[in-house]
Amino acid sequence: MKKIFTLFFIISSLGFQAQDFDTLSLDYYLPKNVSYNADIPKPQDIIGFVPGQWHVSHDRLVNYMSKLAEISPRISIENRGTSYEGRPLLLLTISSEENIRNIDQIRQQHKALVEEGSANLNTKEMPIVVNQGFSIHGNEPSGANAALLVAYYLAAAEGDEIEEVLDHTIILFDPSFNPDGLQRFAYWANTNRSANINADPQDREYDEVWPGGRTNHYWFDLNRDWLPAQLPESQARIKTFHKWYPNILTDHHEMGSNASFFFQPGIPSRTHPLTPDLNQELTQEIGKYHAAAFDKLGSFYFTEESYDDFYYGKGSTFPDINGSIGILFEQASSRGHAQETDNGLLTFPFTIRNQFTAALSTLEAAKSMRVKLLNYQRDFYNNARSSAGKGAWAFGNEKDATTAYHLAEIMKRHQIEIHPVAKEFSKDGQTYKPGSAYIIPKNQRQHRLVEAMFEKRTRFEDSLFYDISAWTLPLAFNVEYTEDAPLDHAGAIIEELKQPAVPSVEKSSYAYVMEWHDYNAPKALNMILDKGLRARVAMKKFGTKNKEYDYGSIMIPVQNQKLDKEELFDFIKNVAKTANIEIDAVGTGLTSGINLGSRFFVPIEHQEIALLVSEGITPYDAGEIWHLFDQRYDIKVTKLNTRNFGRADLSRYTDIILVNSWGTALDKNDTEKLKTWIKNGGTLIAYRNASRYLIANNLLDIKTKSDPITAKNISFEQRSDFYGAQGIGGAIFEAKLDRSHPINFGYKNDRLALFRNTTIFVEADEQSYNNPIQYTSDPLLSGYISEEKNEEIKNTVPFKTGGFGKGKVIYFTDNTNFRAFWFGTNKLLMNAIFFGDYM
Repeated sequence: MKKIFTLFFIISSLGFQAQDFDTLSLDYYLPKNVSYNADIPKPQDIIGFVPGQWHVSHDRLVNYMSKLAEISPRISIENRGTSYEGRPLLLLTISSEENIRNIDQIRQQHKALVEEGSANLNTKEMPIVVNQGFSIHGNEPSGANAALLVAYYLAAAEGDEIEEVLDHTIILFDPSFNPDGLQRFAYWANTNRSANINADPQDREYDEVWPGGRTNHYWFDLNRDWLPAQLPESQARIKTFHKWYPNILTDHHEMGSNASFFFQPGIPSRTHPLTPDLNQELTQEIGKYHAAAFDKLGSFYFTEESYDDFYYGKGSTFPDINGSIGILFEQASSRGHAQETDNGLLTFPFTIRNQFTAALSTLEAAKSMRVKLLNYQRDFYNNARSSAGKGAWAFGNEKDATTAYHLAEIMKRHQIEIHPVAKEFSKDGQTYKPGSAYIIPKNQRQHRLVEAMFEKRTRFEDSLFYDISAWTLPLAFNVEYTEDAPLDHAGAIIEELKQPAVPSVEKSSYAYVMEWHDYNAPKALNMILDKGLRARVAMKKFGTKNKEYDYGSIMIPVQNQKLDKEELFDFIKNVAKTANIEIDAVGTGLTSGINLGSRFFVPIEHQEIALLVSEGITPYDAGEIWHLFDQRYDIKVTKLNTRNFGRADLSRYTDIILVNSWGTALDKNDTEKLKTWIKNGGTLIAYRNASRYLIANNLLDIKTKSDPITAKNISFEQRSDFYGAQGIGGAIFEAKLDRSHPINFGYKNDRLALFRNTTIFVEADEQSYNNPIQYTSDPLLSGYISEEKNEEIKNTVPFKTGGFGKGKVIYFTDNTNFRAFWFGTNKLLMNAIFFGDYM
């Protein structure tokens, strides 16, 4: 049916039509009445086209930025590392020629604002620092393409106005937050562009193939990783942030094609309580500069709607807990070169022009509000210190020093002062030991940031969230922690964080034993099995005269292996070194509890794992598992395309993983093939809404709760908020564990914090031993859940398993590998992989 467009807010007022792409020039974008240095190359001189005619690939973007830095004395450039695909993570520093010459001195003076003794600093003479970043989602490309124009303008524009901006501003310029995603999307949009621009939304150009260009190499949303900083792209930009402490950080995005343009502040009731009120007032004041620029341009916009400032892991909110002002820009997306929308014809050049305009209005705001923003930053950190109080936090895990170490890594990345525990102490029934625990003084610059990382919050002004409502890091890492640690038990401040020390392996003629508690244990076990060695897992506890071993400990016999005693010793030493894990030599099988020759030591087979990907599968969930196997555990995993499932040889796999999906990932024939594979001994591991697939195909007996919600005294206007409040955007719940069950091997406590963002509540089995993980009767630890859903979740189970022929079906209601920072539940998947046959 042909649409009738009544609003032409984009093109009709600006006179740019789809057929005008070939005649597009920089005049469409650049401010009028400004002269430009002819020695500075225009974007088209280097990339081969005027921005907007085609989508710039990352390599061409790099070439242009490098050429600007080579020619312009206003610009210096650095490569801060590489993405997973080896693309440079560039940063341009842009300012006046004099400022660039003195940049190190200026940085030190600016950083002094956040240090003690900053009260006497003269902010009237200091430049302001603005961090401008573009297209953290690769298929939101108008930002990165606008970066070409912004960089050109800053390098080439002449006159008093630009000189005043550059004299008083240091611009940290990141032209592509997500190089791999940008490259992927540019390839898609350009290969599907027609010479005659086709704006039909149903054209292939506007329908990317899976997984799309939004994400990075491992299909992560990089805009959720500012706080956990687990990915190389994030670590580079976090290092820049803490090196400089910018006063404003902008994050250029895109949204649905039928929208207009958004800038912050977001919905006021969804601002995190730890964010000062003045932060939002300043955000609103900056917004006036954007509004004035867009009014002049004739572009529509909105503010204080849809988006919020709650989760500190987003680029526009992370600065708010660090004394800066974070600004989110959202431009309606053409998702290609031109697309029909409810508001008229939306072209790629128009989206670029809006992003360019917002970048310049940010610099105008920074110039005008410079002293005010510098003073705000200084006051933020002075107030943080004065409100910090005495004492310290502590966290650790005496059985899993590796996980505690990885949490300490996050602290160090964020310039948080952290110390090792030098003297053992106990608090609230938990023990903190040297070598596996850390102390964080409260009286320090980053006090508020640590508070944001560690807090547990269950009361909220609003019931809707743009992202997750809880991320308590000690719970995510499954470490003990306290807010009342003795500072006198802390060692010297950690300047360089080192991996936990493990004792060297001694030689045995009988057996080697490895506990399963350490985070790296699956990596070590895979190395052993990949070598073709025999290993067994303890289904019961046992002990030697020197040590007690828990459920799940791994025993490697010396006799009857493919390696002789000396070769095995050398190999085990290498495993221990590579995985940084303790492996013990045992000289007798006469152990307490079960003996080493007991039938309760059961064999473990080498696992061959397939992960279903492609159409119908949620890329985030699949990517998190791919990353876990590939980056954390060095375990090979085959990414099996759903569209090729019918032709795949499944007999080579011991495990197949089916994550959250939409629609039907597998058709009827695929399902029958999968059933046959399970019946023959395979293990299917499924997540989240795959429960519907399991139930519909009689693969697992799952009974879910579904209590209807009735709206009472809810108006038509309120209806969407009412139903939205019944969802779980992301909260943390406590479950009790049966530690004797193989799914829980490696956990030393009988309680575990689980992240969840679904409302799939599975009823517990009548047989208690079939409920090895079960939510408590009061499970909420942190985050938002409605009163109705809080009643439903009580005593339900997040895990279910059952036999199917000779095989197994294992199901988790929620993602145990959330965003690469939920270290505490990664072992659940590893247990399902290695010990699934015994569940």
